[in-house]
Amino acid sequence: MKLRIKGNSLRYRLTRSEVERFCDSGYFEEIIRFGNTELIYALKKTFADKLSVSFKDNKITVFMPTVMADEWGYTARVGFESNEGEVYLLVEKDFVCLDTVNEDQSDNYPNPLLSKE
Repeated sequence: MKLRIKGNSLRYRLTRSEVERFCDSGYFEEIIRFGNTELIYALKKTFADKLSVSFKDNKITVFMPTVMADEWGYTARVGFESNEGEVYLLVEKDFVCLDTVNEDQSDNYPNPLLSKE
C-alpha cells in the first residue's frame, strides 16, 4: 500500500492482492520504521456511511464503509474520496505507471490509459 500525504490530503493506493486481502479480512496495514519509531498506516472496514480517518499512537487509520469496500473490491470502481473535516481522503487501486519506474508493478491493476494492441 502506498501512502501519499500532501498538505491536508491523504491518499492510499493498493495493489490487486492488497485489495483482495483487505476485502477478505476487513483490514490491511503497512509499517515504516524510523529507527526506534514506527508509523503504521491502515485501512479498516467500518459500518459508517463515509470514509473517515483517525491518527492515534503513530497510527493513521482510514475507515472505509463495508458497502464501499464491497463495491471497490468486486467491481471496476477505481476508488472513493471524501472530505473528513479539513482532511481530503482518497483510497484507490494502484495502476501500472505510464512512465518508466524502478519498482515491481506486477501486482498493480492494468492501466486503462495503456493501449491494447
